[in-house]
Amino acid sequence: MKSRILLFLIFFLVAFDAVSQGCSQCKLLAEQSNGLDESSFSSNMNYGILYLMVFPYLILLFIFRKPVWRFLKSFRRQVS
Repeated sequence: MKSRILLFLIFFLVAFDAVSQGCSQCKLLAEQSNGLDESSFSSNMNYGILYLMVFPYLILLFIFRKPVWRFLKSFRRQVS
């Protein structure tokens, strides 16, 4: 019982520390937003998130390019 409580406390403290972190680009945009209006700031945040999101997908597409092309070819044959 004591080990479960200890494990829960360790997990809670580690998870709490991980949640409190933020991405560096979001922090940078938030700090530089003093002179921007609200719509410009949100637009910049969205572009920053998209920028950070694209690269893992490009890497996965490059690594799994053969299975992806096979799937697309088979899908195109089924639609036609």
